[in-house]
Amino acid sequence: MTSNNVIRFRELTRTRLMRLSKQEQKDVLRGIYEHNLIQLSNAVSFCKNNDIRLYRVYSNTFPFADSDLGSEELDKLSVELKTIGQAAIEQGLRLVSHPYQFVVLNSDRAEVIENSIRILEMHAKIFDLLAQPRTPWAACNIHPGKAGREERLLESLAQLPDNIKSRLTLQNDEYSYSAESTYRICMAGQIPMVFDAHHHLINKPCPSYNDPTVEEMCAKAKETWKPNESWQMVHISNGCDSMHDRRHHDFINEMPDCFMNVGWIEVEAKKKELAIEKLKGIIQKRIAKSNFD
Repeated sequence: MTSNNVIRFRELTRTRLMRLSKQEQKDVLRGIYEHNLIQLSNAVSFCKNNDIRLYRVYSNTFPFADSDLGSEELDKLSVELKTIGQAAIEQGLRLVSHPYQFVVLNSDRAEVIENSIRILEMHAKIFDLLAQPRTPWAACNIHPGKAGREERLLESLAQLPDNIKSRLTLQNDEYSYSAESTYRICMAGQIPMVFDAHHHLINKPCPSYNDPTVEEMCAKAKETWKPNESWQMVHISNGCDSMHDRRHHDFINEMPDCFMNVGWIEVEAKKKELAIEKLKGIIQKRIAKSNFD
């Protein structure tokens, strides 16, 4: 969604859905799906008009699409979804996703893992309907999950169906999985790593975005994208009140120098497209200074 009201998606709570009859549930889902489909198409056009090359598809674009009823309604929009996905491909827009934190593939509860796989299957289906490749280009990015369960995570990764695993990427977090441990898992599981500099700063903690370990881990993460190193994607965000504040700032005011050599930067900032415009200005100044030097 955009910082202003240009792109907005409708949502639906489970409580509200369960109050409805089966026919009412179908009608409500159809209405929300059709509205959000238009918004998704508008988002692709917005990115084209604003020279944005990467777009994170909203995780709840099609609420309850992991249910039989939702999946059935989603299938009815297959033609429209393919058209939107092909438009993204034609304009060179990279579509990625970042499922909610409920995805925990290494939980100590079997039902949580089963639900996590069901959610990932939903995201994979949406990307299949959008005609996106089954490669990390169309990344489905998640966190490693429950602390201290690396082996269980690797077991789950190995058992994932191709439409999920072929797109899956793992991202380091603030506390449970450092950049180093995430890199280790990614190498073992042959999964690309999305390096998040802000999470790394909090985990270490580091005194600045140009701490030597930031450049080191960015380079290590790149190794996991072989043989498509140009597809490497990183996350940038700044702390709200301080460098080590977990909350995201409205804008990006600081970025690691090493990110200038990364092909794809996903911006996590509250002001969204406004933050991207500001960051573009910062990058252009750095390029100009570098050329002058």
